[in-house]
Amino acid sequence: MIILVNLLGLALIALIVWWFWMAKSFTRHSAANVVAAEHDLVAIDVENGVYTPDTIHVKKGKTITLRFTRKDPNPCAEMVLLPDFNTSAELPLNKPYDMKLTPEKEGEFEFTCQMGMYRGQLVVE
Repeated sequence: MIILVNLLGLALIALIVWWFWMAKSFTRHSAANVVAAEHDLVAIDVENGVYTPDTIHVKKGKTITLRFTRKDPNPCAEMVLLPDFNTSAELPLNKPYDMKLTPEKEGEFEFTCQMGMYRGQLVVE
């Protein structure tokens, strides 16, 4: 009986790890979630545990405005952090918030909520 309880506990832990950290990485880079920023403004919805789009391609040295609209009342969605750009913002519920960035170096830069559960990526080329 003890072995069965331990196995169920381990299975539950594995499910939680997969749900919060691994499941969203399977949907990253799907065509619906990737945007090439051809204009100066990219609208990003914050809803249901994801940023949509979650991958944004931009040109190095070009100023871009990321317009976050938080539709999720979950407290985890309140903040967006861009640690590589040394910036963060508190996102109001159901109102757009504009964040201007001018990436000066190429690479892949992550943006997340304060708990790291919502994840997105800015790809600078």
